[in-house]
Amino acid sequence: MSLQCGLVGLPNVGKSTIFNALSSAGAEADNYPFCTVDPNVGVVPVPDERLPRVAELAGSPETVPTSIEFVDIAGLVEGAAEGEGLGNQFLAQIREVDAIIHVVRCFEDDEVAHVAGSVDPVRDVEVIDTELLLKDLETVEKRVEKVSTAAKKGDKEAVRQLEVFERLHDHLSDGEWARSFEVSEPARPLVDELFLLTDKPVLYVANVGEEALPDGNAYVDRLRAIAQDEGTRVVSISADLEAQITELAPAERQLFLDDAGLQRSGLERLIHAAYDVLDLITFFTADEKGAYAWTVEEGTQAPQAAGEVHSDFEEGFIKAETIHFSDFDEADSEAAAREAGLIRTEGKDYVVEDGDVMEFRFNV
Repeated sequence: MSLQCGLVGLPNVGKSTIFNALSSAGAEADNYPFCTVDPNVGVVPVPDERLPRVAELAGSPETVPTSIEFVDIAGLVEGAAEGEGLGNQFLAQIREVDAIIHVVRCFEDDEVAHVAGSVDPVRDVEVIDTELLLKDLETVEKRVEKVSTAAKKGDKEAVRQLEVFERLHDHLSDGEWARSFEVSEPARPLVDELFLLTDKPVLYVANVGEEALPDGNAYVDRLRAIAQDEGTRVVSISADLEAQITELAPAERQLFLDDAGLQRSGLERLIHAAYDVLDLITFFTADEKGAYAWTVEEGTQAPQAAGEVHSDFEEGFIKAETIHFSDFDEADSEAAAREAGLIRTEGKDYVVEDGDVMEFRFNV
């Protein structure tokens, strides 16, 4: 799956520093607004400690992790929906991503200017939310105007659509995001085709000083309250610390984290949190060339999962030999797993679970 998460926020909140640490793509991280004009895209491998074990058990010589794309989108400012600070261009870039990672400044530093002159996570979130809502209102208003013309001429389908779009407009006008808009399943495509900014899942990243790790600070507490109301979560990261970690050799990184009192890097926690927000799971395959991790949405059935490996696998799907990673790990070998009857045969209706190790049978 090609999945993108867009890093958004006000200028100078640490987006580009976090992006650089994620992807080592070299985006500028200067201390002034709009230093990132074109979106920077980094393809980031998803850390998964299960994959090397799958390779070991299957006798595969190498591992190929699944990945996720992060897009560094330039800082938005108040008035972006009207074009301030190249706002229309940046908002269009947000429209292309699958999820929004909202980076919020939760640290004090006199040497790093804040576009509003002070640190206030609640205000900063409201600025971004308002701009996204205003842009969505503009989109819906254009659709209402278009459909109204047909509805006035007696077009029954247009009348049905107009009712949906007018309710959606009222919903957004009340400050509610599109993702909380209730609509019948038959009418859902009408909303989906608008690609509304506020219809996307959101994950908050609190950029904190190193001293605020791992528990956060008062600013993070205020951000957590917002996230709780929205049914999402907050990942606390020190962008400067993560930048230091990426400069270390892999063998030194865990020692550095241990000294800092951290079990995992903030970037690793961010990647896994993004998976949770997007309702994604990982399954594995292995052969004589390598062990592979694959990404699918939760609820995906076996043939569609097979299609992630190769389109021929989905078209000619017969069955899938399946074992969960925990059973495979405990059995300690494929032979032992087979002898214990742990490898199951699953058909077209099987819903893939996170951690499944699968071998697909198909007709060519």
